[in-house]
Amino acid sequence: MSDFTPRYLADYSEANFSISTVELTFELDEYKTRVINRMHMTRTVADNSALILDGEHLTLLSVLINGQALSLDDYQVSETSLTINTEYTEFDLEIITEINPLENTALEGLFKSGDAYCTQCEAEGFRRISYYLDRPDVMATFTTKVIADKKQFPYLLSNGNKIATGDLADGMHFVQWHDPFPKPSYLFALVAGDFDVLRDEYRTQSGRDVALEIFVDTGNINKAHHAMASLKHSMAWDEKTFGLEYDLDIYMIVAVDFFNMGAMENKGLNVFNSKFVLADEAIATDTDYFNIEAVIAHEYFHNWTGNRVTCRDWFQLSLKEGLTVFRDQQFSADMHSAAVTRIQNVRVLRSLQFAEDAGPMAHPIRPEKVLEMNNFYTLTVYEKGAEVIRMIHTLLGVDKFRKGLDLYFARFDGMAVTCDDFINAMADASGVDLSQFKRWYTQAGTPQLNIQENFDEQRGEYQLTIEQGNGDKPALHIPVGIELIAVGDDNNHAQLLQLTEDKQTWTFSDYHQKPVLALLTGFSAPVKTKFAQSDQALQFIMTNANDEFCRWDAGQKLLSTYIIQVMQEPNLSLPDNFFQAFRTILTADISAAFKAEQLTMPSFNELADSIEEVDPIALLDAIDSVKQRIAQELAPLFLMLYQQNVQSIYANDGQAIGKRVLKNVCLSYLTTFSGQENLVTEQYQNANNMTDTLAALNCAARHHHDNFNEMMADFEVKWSDNTLVMDKWFTIQASVNDASIYQNLAQLINHPLFSLKNPNRARALIGAFAANNPRYFHCASGRGYQFLIEQLEQLNTINPQVASRLITPLIQFKSLDKARQTLIKGKLEQFTQQVNLSKDLQEKLDAALAD
Repeated sequence: MSDFTPRYLADYSEANFSISTVELTFELDEYKTRVINRMHMTRTVADNSALILDGEHLTLLSVLINGQALSLDDYQVSETSLTINTEYTEFDLEIITEINPLENTALEGLFKSGDAYCTQCEAEGFRRISYYLDRPDVMATFTTKVIADKKQFPYLLSNGNKIATGDLADGMHFVQWHDPFPKPSYLFALVAGDFDVLRDEYRTQSGRDVALEIFVDTGNINKAHHAMASLKHSMAWDEKTFGLEYDLDIYMIVAVDFFNMGAMENKGLNVFNSKFVLADEAIATDTDYFNIEAVIAHEYFHNWTGNRVTCRDWFQLSLKEGLTVFRDQQFSADMHSAAVTRIQNVRVLRSLQFAEDAGPMAHPIRPEKVLEMNNFYTLTVYEKGAEVIRMIHTLLGVDKFRKGLDLYFARFDGMAVTCDDFINAMADASGVDLSQFKRWYTQAGTPQLNIQENFDEQRGEYQLTIEQGNGDKPALHIPVGIELIAVGDDNNHAQLLQLTEDKQTWTFSDYHQKPVLALLTGFSAPVKTKFAQSDQALQFIMTNANDEFCRWDAGQKLLSTYIIQVMQEPNLSLPDNFFQAFRTILTADISAAFKAEQLTMPSFNELADSIEEVDPIALLDAIDSVKQRIAQELAPLFLMLYQQNVQSIYANDGQAIGKRVLKNVCLSYLTTFSGQENLVTEQYQNANNMTDTLAALNCAARHHHDNFNEMMADFEVKWSDNTLVMDKWFTIQASVNDASIYQNLAQLINHPLFSLKNPNRARALIGAFAANNPRYFHCASGRGYQFLIEQLEQLNTINPQVASRLITPLIQFKSLDKARQTLIKGKLEQFTQQVNLSKDLQEKLDAALAD
């Protein structure tokens, strides 16, 4: 077991010192960057306790208090801290350190991304830059001076507004920035490099002009226009929806290739993984365009929900992330189809977050214990956290939720606060009691609702009973949206039920015959349900419910039922009414995007999470069998729909995107049986956009298409000089559904364009294999598990954050059959014997093996 010491929420105490101002000077050098850090400090406690500053991977050059250098007797340095013995109550502290950005492959603190310098300080990266009280509740105003070679690094960027520039001797120059808003160190940012800059401006609702700048690698400026448009849409939406206006004179985004996260909301200077900035019709899929818009919005929305009001401690991470994910989801729903956007949110939750809730790293959205904070940037904190905010929005309604958010900002602007502070503001502004609702913040796991219904024909009364199947956990406050569909009556009855007890019953009158229940309208709560509904009821919901989520969900339940039955009995005949349900979808007069969602099969992960001790190969065989049978039964309709949605001219509007996704879903069905291989080749050859190109290649990879290797070779030649597109190539290679995959992986690891030091590339190959190729990842021989472990051994020392994220499919083994559980545990136990495991990996391994 680990010797690392965890931190507990219950042990929180305020810092013994505060910092009011920080003046930083960076003299940039690849191997020896010099950092001068001048801070004005004030003791906040009555005793004379020592000042303990966080610091890692630093070379300390000097320490001065009020301009006087300290002797070695006045301070002590360890691997993780600098302790200064002082009796001063208020003083100026100057610390000079030296760091090595080039060798910083962990990509925390200051590092090199290609030819540029870049920082990433969330959660605890600033301590790799200078000794500091590196915690979110210590907030200060920052002034930053950056010095570097002018020719090599013409752009020197940091937080806030630019206040000074100048040339220095020997071809050097400096730029100085000042951020007037107090912030914690995790929001500090610095970027230095040579970029192309896309410039625009935005006039706020109060009439202020804000300069907008997006910095990209030379030659990529034309790929930044979608990001710029997304930023302006985000700014306008936040003003209209929540009355929130941007507060600095300039807003900057920098796109870099080497980055652990998707993006970072540093005040006024957002650093982005380039995959969430760069797009045009040649290199980006429709999903890329959507994700860029969503991530741009997310980081911009953090300016208020995260920056102006931030977290008191890292246990409160969902305070900013859950709230901001909810905001970006609402933005995406307004920009696109609200129903399709909601369905896509739920797919992520059910296929990935529910598995996290059932795994060894399960935790509440506000964890109570943390070993390595980077391990808690999870789907639970983000996606489930957003669902908790959505439930508050549902319970309060639009107007009261807005009043609650207004009160939250009025109370806490410029402060570091807690999840309780947010809930209390919502309750106080709305007059709604949310005290029981707070349990969502402290209970881990996915709640299950057990549903029973009864119909009294003589009385015309329908009774619905809902029980919270949460074991001995206290009852949650759960909003349960329902729609009662009366047979032969167009007036569906929709209502929001509030489940606050372990078991409650509701009675509905005036029904001539039993209504059909559509449950969890809009997916009103992140729960599982145990509810036996007949095929006929599900098919009725698919075509008669007003709520589009419920129509989609009924189809998913119908598919899941028969997939599980076929897994248990492979030769089972599927009934005619099952095919009729999908015939109805194929011919329905509904939007192409929604039709595509209704036709998309439940994911392997979602189904595996619902089955105890599942044989993954048997489940995959069943999924493939059901899909193939639907395709063969309805082949003419799939082909007709495919042909109807072919577009000769590329467009990027909602209608065109919907047609593409529907066409490619049809292609995925048609290629499940022989005779349609030519469609794949024709689509690849004729594609005028990356979405159609990748759809063809993915079908070829999955179904052993004869021309697959030829198409992939052609793709590689065409795109070998484009980093983002080659990530897609590696991902498809990792998804090949053939036993040759292991030999291919060994070759790809040694490909000239592959590097474990690039997080995107590691995720594109290693992560894609573990996540997208379950048949060979879960091979009974254990070769898939062994491949992942071999890569993790190297990543453990190169980049622990990436390693920790990639190990997730290995530690979530509880739902697998006993043989695979034993196999994985054996390999994990061997892995734990490796010396010097990072905290990131050690915490997850300990949890998995203890579990």
